[in-house]
Amino acid sequence: MGATAIRSAVAFPGLGLSGVITSSPDKDGKDAATFTRLDSDTGVAATTDVAAALAGCDAVAYMASGDIRPDDAINDIERCLRAGKHVVTPSLYSLYDPRSAPPEWVERLTQAAEEGGATLLVSGVDPGWGNDALAIIAAGLCTRIRSIHCQEIFDYSTYDQPYAVKVSCGFGGSMDELPMMLLPSVPTMVWGGNIRLIARGLGLEIDEITEEVERLPLTESVDTVMGRFEKGTQGAFWLKVIGKSGGRERIVIDHITRIHASCAPDWPYPDEGVGDHRVIVDGDPQLTLLSRADLPGGTRADGGNTTAANRLLGALDWLSTQKPGIYDGLDVPMQSARSADVEAQRWAD
Repeated sequence: MGATAIRSAVAFPGLGLSGVITSSPDKDGKDAATFTRLDSDTGVAATTDVAAALAGCDAVAYMASGDIRPDDAINDIERCLRAGKHVVTPSLYSLYDPRSAPPEWVERLTQAAEEGGATLLVSGVDPGWGNDALAIIAAGLCTRIRSIHCQEIFDYSTYDQPYAVKVSCGFGGSMDELPMMLLPSVPTMVWGGNIRLIARGLGLEIDEITEEVERLPLTESVDTVMGRFEKGTQGAFWLKVIGKSGGRERIVIDHITRIHASCAPDWPYPDEGVGDHRVIVDGDPQLTLLSRADLPGGTRADGGNTTAANRLLGALDWLSTQKPGIYDGLDVPMQSARSADVEAQRWAD
């Protein structure tokens, strides 16, 4: 996500890259273009000097992972807010819906934002626009609604992120052990906020959130960009996070995820390529919105990450005009109002 955000910030209308913070001494002093697919240098060198980088910017795109270091991420974001910098980040799932986030986190970051006169948005693609704003848009095209399903269907064979794939998701691991992402309550921590956001945007009260997980082993060993995954190890999972109201399943976020296309042949596949996101409204009409993002020279996962970065970067104009505090994906419009000359920069040669 850091590399993706650099690439986006260089080109995004109305924004300029002012600094790149790294915690790795071996990256210190290297041009930001070194870390992403840019044809020429940016003139911005990575630095380990956080104070200097913060002094030279108006906003921070915080792209360091918070999955296994949430306290460190909170500390970093709090520092940026107290310094008066607007912050956008995908790193803390619990804060996708601040109203249901840990109160102590909300209190700390709200105080920091108010002290610094800054704002914060935590969002992404899934969780993020793919199952909050897009679901609300889809619902707006219908009259009666029985249920809404937000789906991610992905084959991870080309996704070269070993920690996320092998540790968080458990691909290639034992079928006798649940991986981190599928442990009880973790899916609700990650996606429960989006269920509540959709419900709140559509006037629905969620009474209960439940989880369902189905896992399948590889029937044959397969080769991927990350190497070989052995027969008998976890090859696919179907995860459902279900929001109920009045005893009925109303909002469901599910992930159908494989390490290789050969696994789980009876489960749904993407319409094209290795993955897509869908919003399916069971209503009047029966409506399906399908999205996929392709990036020249990159994978579809890279494309999805780019939409997440652009959603966050695109929010900065709007956030900079708001009172200090924490905002969510329903608060922030998908398209901020910009002057015509700035918006015209979006059109490529």
